[in-house]
Amino acid sequence: MHETDMTKALIITVRDWWASQPERPKVSKIHLIVGQFTCVEPAGLQFAFEVQTRGTFLEGAELVIRETPLIAFCHACQSEYRPEIGLHYGCPSCNAPMDDIRSGRELKIDRIEYGSPVSTS
Repeated sequence: MHETDMTKALIITVRDWWASQPERPKVSKIHLIVGQFTCVEPAGLQFAFEVQTRGTFLEGAELVIRETPLIAFCHACQSEYRPEIGLHYGCPSCNAPMDDIRSGRELKIDRIEYGSPVSTS
């Protein structure tokens, strides 16, 4: 399950940002953009995040995932189309192979919501 490894990388990235802040803020939400063509299962990512953040500075933080669709561009037809993931990737008009992906491979932190610093007492 590569969602576990992706979650570990996410936590490390957020931890590095968090540790660089003068006053360690309480993270309330992490917004991710996940493309449908990344082979990342949002439910698996949510579960892995919940499990891996227990007892950490991210415990209780919400992981908000926004999926982006797979959109390809056919140079022969000069048009965008949405391939059927796992079924048909070629252009529906001319059947040219998918060679220009415009959307759907994203996997990035969009933003982090946080509040007052974490109490250290």
